[in-house]
Amino acid sequence: MQPIHAPSDSTVADRYWGDRARNAYAWRSLSEAGTQFAFGSDAPVESPNPFWGIHAAVTRKRHDAPPETQAWYPEQRISLTKALQGFTTGAAFAAGMEDRLGKLAPGYMADFLVLDNDIFSVNQDEILHIRPMGTMIAGDWVYLTPTLAELISSGEHPLP
Repeated sequence: MQPIHAPSDSTVADRYWGDRARNAYAWRSLSEAGTQFAFGSDAPVESPNPFWGIHAAVTRKRHDAPPETQAWYPEQRISLTKALQGFTTGAAFAAGMEDRLGKLAPGYMADFLVLDNDIFSVNQDEILHIRPMGTMIAGDWVYLTPTLAELISSGEHPLP
């Protein structure tokens, strides 16, 4: 699934499906039924920015909506933890690579991001503005901001 579709499709869904739209993109109900999510961005149809998808899953609002905008069927929002699992362990499971991708653990590929803000501490509407400072894939840095590169080279980096 692509969580960004819910807020993007909400106007059309409400227009053509009416009250039945409350059953669309029913992530909370699916989660409570034990569904393991495998989330993605649906790029290039939607933005490849995973933070827009995470924001959509936890707020059910469009990325361009003002913060005071009401959520579309807010009872179907999921937790930040569930949303992150959908983009990590769930996606790895769907690809048949859960034994080596999707989490930081011994024997796994060491794919991770260093973010400019703590995603668990920001207001949910601020998730949209989180940016990566560094990206490691299979243990190799493939992207570093100058700030993070300087911290790493000085030995003062924020990583364990």
